[in-house]
Amino acid sequence: MRWLWLALAVWGAVHPMTYFVRWFTEHGFSLMGMVEAWHANAATSGLVWDLTIAAIALTIWVLVETARTSNRWGLLAIPATFCIGVSCGLPLYLFLRKSDG
Repeated sequence: MRWLWLALAVWGAVHPMTYFVRWFTEHGFSLMGMVEAWHANAATSGLVWDLTIAAIALTIWVLVETARTSNRWGLLAIPATFCIGVSCGLPLYLFLRKSDG
């Protein structure tokens, strides 16, 4: 299962990033512009909040498990989550856990 988690983390990094890069290419590097685009309508705002809440929940889980297990490698999932997305951070964290589950 660990290698499946890693494959999903890579996919979760590369696939969404292609859309971000395309957006930046078309509109210039503007983080505020991207945030504005994320809130273009109620559907996209709902999706942004859904992913934000999931990212916060994942971060809390990573911090609690890291404190319990001392597996510091799992902390890499936090910047992956907020810099790339939950689609990368969650499977990356599952890969970095010690068990081969």
